[in-house]
Amino acid sequence: MSDPNNESEERVMLPPRPLSAQKGRGAVTNLQGRFERNGRAQFDDGWPADEDEGAPFKTQVTDEYAKTILTRNASPDIPFNVSLNPYRGCEHGCVYCFARPTHSYLGLSPGLDFESRLFAKVNAADLLRRELAKAAYVPEPIAIGVNTDAYQPCERTLGITRRVIEVLHDCEHPLALISKSSLIERDIDLIAPMAARNQAIAAITLTTLDPAISRTLEPRAAAPARRLRTIRTLTDAGIPVRVSVAPVIPFVTEPELERVLEAAHAAGAVSAHYVVLRLPWEVNDLFQQWLQAHFPERAQRVMNRVREMRGGKDYDSDFSKRMAGEGVWADLIRQRFVKTVARLGMNVNSGRFAELDASRFRRPLVVPGPPAKQCGNATGQLDLFS
Repeated sequence: MSDPNNESEERVMLPPRPLSAQKGRGAVTNLQGRFERNGRAQFDDGWPADEDEGAPFKTQVTDEYAKTILTRNASPDIPFNVSLNPYRGCEHGCVYCFARPTHSYLGLSPGLDFESRLFAKVNAADLLRRELAKAAYVPEPIAIGVNTDAYQPCERTLGITRRVIEVLHDCEHPLALISKSSLIERDIDLIAPMAARNQAIAAITLTTLDPAISRTLEPRAAAPARRLRTIRTLTDAGIPVRVSVAPVIPFVTEPELERVLEAAHAAGAVSAHYVVLRLPWEVNDLFQQWLQAHFPERAQRVMNRVREMRGGKDYDSDFSKRMAGEGVWADLIRQRFVKTVARLGMNVNSGRFAELDASRFRRPLVVPGPPAKQCGNATGQLDLFS
């Protein structure tokens, strides 16, 4: 149930919305587009309260009864084979998010809708328990929060991610958590014992140390200083933390690469990796709108550099190139990263989480229950996407 005291969250079915004349991020693909300035929930994310921001817009969260919950990955450039995403869409509103185009599959906008019309897989923990109970199931690390952040603001009241972790904790099943939210600290009581058994790691995304850039680039994620404090808190609890410097944006966040790594290391991060800016599908238009709005004087330089690292294109989805790019500038970023990580004594985030221990896995007992509800809303329109 939603917290009645939190007016920024509303769990409803999704009616059609009238068009608005507002412009901003998302304006190309979503006529209701706007900047995220008024969309920040009030919680300890490290940002000072702004009295002049006005009332937050309503976030609509629709219950989704998924049919499956584990996603199998075959991409050679991703360090895990299995992932779980408790939510579709993400309130953090990061303009660069590669998952934005997935909302198009639902008939919704990758702009504003992706940030404010969310779907919560309320049966995620039950589906996971049933999957783990299958005789043919072979345990291996599950990455949680890959497409959309498992600790986005609505998780505070819904608690789906915590229930998923409880299942994995009870079964002694390894997991990797990926987030840019301080809310992950809530679940230290579950994660720390798993880490002590070499069954849990956390990856915290740290894009920039500049709060002015972060507040427009990742408007509802935790402030940079708050993320560093989260790294320290997790580390002090005995949880290994990897810092994900992503995305590296030429002439915007790229000049900070070394400083970001140094700050994360000082906070306790033991390993690191980076990803060069990716602009698949609608993300390209959204990012370039943001760039023109906030860095008009360098927008052309940024895009020229992006294209130099993408073979002359805005984006190249080739597995061997999409994360790090190609060419001289991509190689310079790689060298800077490698040298800094070596100087700091950090490990490079390579391998496929093979270091996590799956040998102690205990298959759960599943109590027979009523049939699962149908996926989607009252129209059934999401049945094809579960």
